[in-house]
Amino acid sequence: MRFRRVLFAAVSTVVLLIASATAATAATRSYRNYVALGDSYTSGPLIPLPRLDPLFCGKSTQNYPSILAAALQVRSFTDISCGGADTTDMTQRQNVTLGSNPPQFSALRADTDLVTVGIGGNDHSVFGTLVGTCPSLRAGDPTGNPCQDRFTAGGVDSVKAKIDQTGKNVEKVLAGIHARSPRADVLVVGYPRIAPESGYCPKILPFAEGDYAWLNDVEKALNSAIEKAVAADGKATFVDTFGPSAGHDACAPNGAAWINGQDTKLLAAAAYHPYRTGMAGVAEVILRHLR
Repeated sequence: MRFRRVLFAAVSTVVLLIASATAATAATRSYRNYVALGDSYTSGPLIPLPRLDPLFCGKSTQNYPSILAAALQVRSFTDISCGGADTTDMTQRQNVTLGSNPPQFSALRADTDLVTVGIGGNDHSVFGTLVGTCPSLRAGDPTGNPCQDRFTAGGVDSVKAKIDQTGKNVEKVLAGIHARSPRADVLVVGYPRIAPESGYCPKILPFAEGDYAWLNDVEKALNSAIEKAVAADGKATFVDTFGPSAGHDACAPNGAAWINGQDTKLLAAAAYHPYRTGMAGVAEVILRHLR
């Protein structure tokens, strides 16, 4: 009996040592050279304090790449994200007010070991179409789904149809990243939830009630297309932020919202864009993934 107790204690000690070593490895996983690519959901327009490289990319020092870089204590951090960017701006210069942003791939190096990229929402003006069209249709049919009807003909949803091509564009982006930074871990960051799963807040998110569900479906389709592109690529990893942002949509009360509604708020967030809380939330989701 005593021998069994000793043997059990010895085995337990080995198991604990292995578990501790594994936990330590996970906790101390480190990166040296981090590059962030993406659009305004990465750059963080109007979240204090702005960066000036260039100013009108709406890039914040408190966006999720900046929070992530600080948490990981990387040696080198380059944030080349820019508001309004789409997948073509990875390889071409993007014109912005009073200047331009270099092709985002220009930040990638052979020794880059971590890349995050959040892109696709501006391809075919998906987000711009939603926020530019839907609110104006609410008054004519506040409980219906007039925006969905506007973009559906013959049973075909033209917004979702365009999203299928977005996925193919993201595949090309990933191939370009791997070619330039072959040793990098590449994390493709999805888009967080804008509309609640249930309920309405028309003063904040002025869509018709039936279009809330459609907005969610469009976002799910976009995230799904991006995730499928990542799966087809086989080398990158998709980081879901739609699921973890449940309860943090634009309608969420008491400062829980990750996303701003229709009103631009200076020193807080652009209309329909993330708050600082949203950036912190996304950064935490990425950190959990890495660890």
